Amino acid sequence: MKLFELKGSKRESIGKKAAQDYRKESLIPCVLYGGEEVVHFTVTKDSVRKLIYTPEVRIVDITIEGKNCKAILKETQFHPVSDELLHADFLQIFEEKPVVIEIPIELEGLAEGVKAGGKLSKEMRKLKVKGLYRNFPEKLTINIENLGTGKVIQVGDIHFDNLELLNAKDNVIAAVKSTRTSKAK
Repeated sequence: MKLFELKGSKRESIGKKAAQDYRKESLIPCVLYGGEEVVHFTVTKDSVRKLIYTPEVRIVDITIEGKNCKAILKETQFHPVSDELLHADFLQIFEEKPVVIEIPIELEGLAEGVKAGGKLSKEMRKLKVKGLYRNFPEKLTINIENLGTGKVIQVGDIHFDNLELLNAKDNVIAAVKSTRTSKAK
């Protein structure tokens, strides 16, 4: 999994008014949870842009006033009209403590049902997994070559080493739906 470096400054004051003042200075108020204490800090909009606007999941190496820790981006809040980033929450991670995150799915291969004229439908973009962060892949690759027309791949059908899948077992990940072309054959 890729590492993303982020430098932040500790916040002097917290609260709604202080957060608005930080945003006027083009700073994003952030919170780091999961450690010994909750840390309130700010980052610049430009420094966090490549972390927020990507489908990839990354480990964030946060440096706040000389202190360094590893974390994952847990939640972001956007303005409802302008879609501007308002706030970010980070969860500190440790070597031997399991973490729950969502990892993107990549479908691999050409399904048999698609060759026969069916249409592939990707129903889920990410899977929620639990495990140690060093075991997380950048994406979960699922082979769909044996997927026929009218068939589906569900969460219960797949398994990844050292990861526990937390989505419902009957959730559909991908399906090949029949089309007029596939029915005519």
